[in-house]
Amino acid sequence: CSVKELKPQSHYNHGYSENVGRKSHVDDYSTWDIVKATQYGIFERCRELVEAGYDVQQPDKENVTLLHWAAINNRIDLVKYYISKGAMVDQLGGDLNSTPLHWATRQGHLSMVVQLLKYGSDPSLIDGEGCSCVHLAAQFGHTSIVAYLIAKGQDVDMMDQNGMTPLMWAAYRTHRCVCVYKWNAHLDTQRLEMECPSRYTPLDLAKQRKNVWMVNHLQEARQAKGYDSPGYLKKLKMDKEFRQKIMLGTPFLVIWLVGFIADLDIDSWLLKGLMYCGVWVTVQFLSKSFFDHSMHSALPLGIYLATKFWMYVTCQSAVLLNSSVHLPFATVHLPFLLNSVCLFYNFGKSWKSDPGIIKASEEQKKKTIVELAETGSLDLSIFCSTCLIRKPIRSKHCAVCNRCIAKFDHHCPWVGNCVGSGNHRYFMGYLFFLLCMISWMIYGCICYWRIHCATNYTKDGFWLYLTQIASCSPWMFWMFLNSVFHFMWVAVLIMCQLYQIAGLGITTNERMNARRYKHFKVTATSIESPFNHGCVRNLIDFFEIRCCGLIRPKAIDWTTQYTIEYDQTSGSGYQLV
Repeated sequence: CSVKELKPQSHYNHGYSENVGRKSHVDDYSTWDIVKATQYGIFERCRELVEAGYDVQQPDKENVTLLHWAAINNRIDLVKYYISKGAMVDQLGGDLNSTPLHWATRQGHLSMVVQLLKYGSDPSLIDGEGCSCVHLAAQFGHTSIVAYLIAKGQDVDMMDQNGMTPLMWAAYRTHRCVCVYKWNAHLDTQRLEMECPSRYTPLDLAKQRKNVWMVNHLQEARQAKGYDSPGYLKKLKMDKEFRQKIMLGTPFLVIWLVGFIADLDIDSWLLKGLMYCGVWVTVQFLSKSFFDHSMHSALPLGIYLATKFWMYVTCQSAVLLNSSVHLPFATVHLPFLLNSVCLFYNFGKSWKSDPGIIKASEEQKKKTIVELAETGSLDLSIFCSTCLIRKPIRSKHCAVCNRCIAKFDHHCPWVGNCVGSGNHRYFMGYLFFLLCMISWMIYGCICYWRIHCATNYTKDGFWLYLTQIASCSPWMFWMFLNSVFHFMWVAVLIMCQLYQIAGLGITTNERMNARRYKHFKVTATSIESPFNHGCVRNLIDFFEIRCCGLIRPKAIDWTTQYTIEYDQTSGSGYQLV
């Protein structure tokens, strides 16, 4: 017996097709039987036949009732009518001996599931293959239905007759159905079968299906709950904090070694080449042993921290403390010190402060899901199926941080955090003071070369001058190249951010995805934003400029702002409600 022998539930083929749901071009339905009329939602014909004496509880030759047909084709008005005429809401029927609720669940008709539950249908009943509704919803990846059923009280660890839990079905059949393990489903539940002694966890099933996304999240969840007890070396590899330290620390080592080897007083470039090969081998070992799927987020942060650290070391050792470089304290050293303090403060706030995480208790999540589902609003445009929350306006789920962020701008790998309503101002301060610091570093390198290196740019030309300063101090030249690289991306980023904030009144996410949001008017050349109140007002509101109380910025809690409506009296045409 192997995991590959697990079979998904067979499809219902009882007359449900892509054509069902579109009425025939023929206007005369008087010859249709009641089953066909139910499938196509011809309410008047169905009522005519019922009033003429047709028993709504009567099954057809396949043991399927009218309520089954109405449920699978999402005919809510007919379901209400048939139940009012005595139809049994939990009537079993069809080849798989299923209820109408099973049929609706398979097809992903959330509105029908909500309606049937209101009429007292029991979602815990099992069909002919031993599955309840929550198992069927997990099998077919109907995340909203899974969330709704669990919010209504279904057991997230319920086993079907084959010993499969919803999480196990989600891991085996679908790419993502994260709402199952978000409800604290047991991650070590085993699949038990009478004829099969093997036992499989949801992680085993996800690995069998090569579902990388699910494997990564299940492994992290198991480690967080302490289910895995590996050996010491494997424990280090599985320790998320240790891996983060390795990924953050590797750039410190690499940047130092690249400059250190180049600066060695060795004439043999072959020997230096072998040293660089050793650095490459070391990096490959660390990456294969300790780097994981979060590498694309941790490494840029490590590169930033390492670059700035070695820049400061270089400044202190080669510029500030060099007696031959006479730089005035009041105009150079003091501004650099103040700039550094502001840079560290804004970077720390950008890195570690709350960017605007949308938070909710489990009870609040369940209440929200039920409310949205029963009002027909449980769709992905306003509901996050990962965090199980209603998304405020301007928020977005960050795939890197795996959380919803209010007024989401972007996830910045250089600060290792999302940029949102909680830290966007600090991020702008970080960019400004970082640009000043890099400019000062470039200026320091030029001063160093002018004093310590025998060069003549006017006489020798650019390329010879480049060779001279590189050979004079390879380390200083290496730091200069790093400075130029960071200067370019920082300068471009700060200009784009200022244009979006002041000129457009939108975030980076909104600018890139404006066509997805109904409250933006997008043309070929412009984006009309309801949040744009003019350049000056945009800056005042964003930076919350008060000027000793003379100016009153409009402060909005974007973690609780859900709607925006048109306002005829408003200058911008919109108002937040």
